[in-house]
Amino acid sequence: MEALVLAGGKAERMGEAAQGLPKPLVPVAGFPLAEYTVGRLVTAGVTRVIVACRAGQEEVFVNALAGLGAEIEPVGEPEPLGRGGGLRLAASRRKETGTVLALNGDELLDVDFAALYEDHERSGAAATIVVSQVRSPFGVVSIEDDGSITGFREAPLLSDWVNSGVYALGEEALARLPERGDHEQTTFPELAAEGKLRGHRHRGVWLTVNTPKDLRTAEEFIAAHPDWKPQRILP
Repeated sequence: MEALVLAGGKAERMGEAAQGLPKPLVPVAGFPLAEYTVGRLVTAGVTRVIVACRAGQEEVFVNALAGLGAEIEPVGEPEPLGRGGGLRLAASRRKETGTVLALNGDELLDVDFAALYEDHERSGAAATIVVSQVRSPFGVVSIEDDGSITGFREAPLLSDWVNSGVYALGEEALARLPERGDHEQTTFPELAAEGKLRGHRHRGVWLTVNTPKDLRTAEEFIAAHPDWKPQRILP
């Protein structure tokens, strides 16, 4: 089984905390951020990971992600193609046909990739996206129509579901990815309108790492969950 990983982020919002590295290779508890994801993909049965990165960074990704149990195939974008274009370029390097897992390489999450794959295969959908719930960054006030305040909730879990950037993509969805631009603004809305898009609910961990504060949160999480640390496969 193959997977597509988007890894073109420049970590501009991280500043010096990025240590000059592409965002997916910024270390969290001593391991590149993308290593956590690749390790989980391997556990789910993925044997080949195609990484869409910036041109000139191919060798950096191969060296950083070697030894995890999957072949790493970097694909350098000659120019920025957008997230959808990056996925389309990576998909052109597949050696297999059928469903492929796709996701961002700069997040910490514990999605059950095998369950996602099976859910997608059973559904017959063109694409399945993993959706998660998030907490409000602010406290929420319960207010009645007459202006009466009846209570407060501090950073509650919101009822809406959001796209967490993890997908199972079938051949039709792959063929409809844009050559440039964002698939979440084109391909997915079109598939949804046609009844061909499915959601896979995820209630576990999903940590985005975009800022120095996010990086500290990720470090604290791994310190509290040492079992998350990737395991290298000895030759």
